[in-house]
Amino acid sequence: MRNLQSYLCKFIIGLSILLFFSCSATDDTSDLAAPVVVVDETTDDNTTDEDTTNNDEPLAALTLSNVSYGNNPQQVYDLYLPEGRLASKTKIIVLIHGGGWTSGDKEDMQTFVNYFLENHPDHAVLNLNYVLAQVTGPTAFPNQYLDIQTALNQIISQSEELQVLPEFGFLGTSAGAHLGMMYDYTYDSNDLVKFVINIVGPSDFTDPFYANDPNFEIALALLVDENQFPAGTDYSVANSPALVVNELSSPTLLFYGDQDPLVPLSNGQTLSDSLSILDIDNTFTIYEGGHGDDWSAAAILDLSIKTDNYVNTYLAID
Repeated sequence: MRNLQSYLCKFIIGLSILLFFSCSATDDTSDLAAPVVVVDETTDDNTTDEDTTNNDEPLAALTLSNVSYGNNPQQVYDLYLPEGRLASKTKIIVLIHGGGWTSGDKEDMQTFVNYFLENHPDHAVLNLNYVLAQVTGPTAFPNQYLDIQTALNQIISQSEELQVLPEFGFLGTSAGAHLGMMYDYTYDSNDLVKFVINIVGPSDFTDPFYANDPNFEIALALLVDENQFPAGTDYSVANSPALVVNELSSPTLLFYGDQDPLVPLSNGQTLSDSLSILDIDNTFTIYEGGHGDDWSAAAILDLSIKTDNYVNTYLAID
């Protein structure tokens, strides 16, 4: 059992991308009981959304922390709502943390939160937790895809109250990138997700890198809830974003390291090829280094420029 847990944990993201990303995960869940509402300190008072709407004044920026979207304590998100938001224009950037589907926390994405708040201040930002898989507990697939769906459905149902437009752009790291791609490629039937930014995300579990590892089949079996897939499903195929790409899949940015010990570069190439065959916009970028933790400052600058271009192109605020 210890070897199997070690194998699962080897996927845990070590993504401390210089100035762009900092890892500050915490296992403390003591504050998850109720959402915390923070009114932007730059506002003159604590007027509510309803008050400002009635007075035709711009809404104040709000931070809603640890908002529950399910019964599990891990089913929470932070939502950052910009000043002056409107239901007709304020679109949402969704952040999905990594951690090998078994660990990690939305706090790991805080530097991304800060980056988007500073560089795309008219967008809302949704920083999402999902129920982590355990060897003796909940499984990852498809339950973590469904967690994303449930959280987005809650935002959609509250869009008028929140004054946001339910159109989304995803950014995920490692396992989070895998989850974002799988959600977009298999669940987003209404095309509400407009792009996916994939940073070192696994995309093809049939790749020899995984298929030739004798431990991988066991690990995948522990991650999959077989009762939620049709009989005879090839789980390696069904949970591989590169192998479920279709005409409705969103434009995708791909960032991989050429010496990544956890996700092979061939995963990026297979994904890019699958998207290109269907004429889906994608950019496959390769940096020198591993799983994101040792990329150069020039690489991070390039990543941020391409990320900004995607937001401005596919999730533009009109």
